[in-house]
Amino acid sequence: MILDTKAQSAANDQATPVKQTVKKRVVVVAPGRGCYNKDELGYLKRFHQDKESIIANIDRFRGEMKQASVTKIDGAAKYSFKQHTPGENASALIYACALCDFMDIDTERYEIVAVTGNSMGWYIAMACAGALAGKAGIEVVNTMGSMMQDGLIGGQLIYPVMNAQWQLDENLSSLVERTIATISDEDGCELFTSIHLGGYRVLAGNEAGLKRAETLLPQIDEKYPMRLYNHGAFHTPLLESISEKGFGTLSSSLFSKPSIPLIDGEGHIWTPHSTDIAKLRDYTLGKQVLELYDFSKAIQVAVKEFAPDKLIVLGPGNTLGGPTAQALIDIKWFGWSNKTEFSEAQHSLPKMLAMGNEEQRGLCSAE
Repeated sequence: MILDTKAQSAANDQATPVKQTVKKRVVVVAPGRGCYNKDELGYLKRFHQDKESIIANIDRFRGEMKQASVTKIDGAAKYSFKQHTPGENASALIYACALCDFMDIDTERYEIVAVTGNSMGWYIAMACAGALAGKAGIEVVNTMGSMMQDGLIGGQLIYPVMNAQWQLDENLSSLVERTIATISDEDGCELFTSIHLGGYRVLAGNEAGLKRAETLLPQIDEKYPMRLYNHGAFHTPLLESISEKGFGTLSSSLFSKPSIPLIDGEGHIWTPHSTDIAKLRDYTLGKQVLELYDFSKAIQVAVKEFAPDKLIVLGPGNTLGGPTAQALIDIKWFGWSNKTEFSEAQHSLPKMLAMGNEEQRGLCSAE
């Protein structure tokens, strides 16, 4: 008996299962201010010349605001603190770099299960997740980033609260808390915790409060406490006027339900099906501006709730890589309990990939 060849072929197809590549689950982390530095100059030109339409839309919006294009700022002959660090320039530039990086993630290899970010990175995360769609992303980022172009309100400094092995040091944490309490009791001084940033504490306050903190906090590595240049008192009550301006300027129509789950600075998850858009706007322009941003908690909630195989930290730069790893070490995620274990694991089978690192970038993007 001679079998029909087509029938035989169909039978063979049914008998032999098609091999499919199982996607790795990833949480994407968006950076905040301070990640575009001298080494990142030309980031858009190096990595994103194929994103002309996206960058052009950002430049067009900034042109309408009478602001320099991100193309021009990124393409400057040399890095300048005066040009590259003010909020009205840094915010849009970092947004452009990070959003384009997000678009380069190879979705044939990776399933993006959640997105989070640090500080300004919350706005970027919202754009990546679809909660700020299209032009809304640059409008929110650029508007909030430009609020203090006529003068900063307060400032920020950063101080480590960990040991050399990236383990949280309770003594240092207690010291920072006592210092904040002492300064806050002094006339004319205001000081708050602004961000829990892995093994660092970002403090924000008025000039008097920051100067007292620089006096009272012991020097570490001849580097800390370190002032963050051109940073206002983000995530503190000092920015009440900025929050009010945000509510008055940015309409509800800019906000949408995310298409990917979002984790905010309180560790709250905003899902595609349950997000109340009005509440999302209220948080973004209210609490997110005026209260502590707990980046460490956001990372820890993200891995506990979504169990990713890896985390991808968007560029530019890789300043957020350390704090992300430190937040994971704090809960012994991926079996990491110290910096040595993290470093060894990264060399053998990396679980955290930074797109600002050219070697790791190739592991994130499509070939």
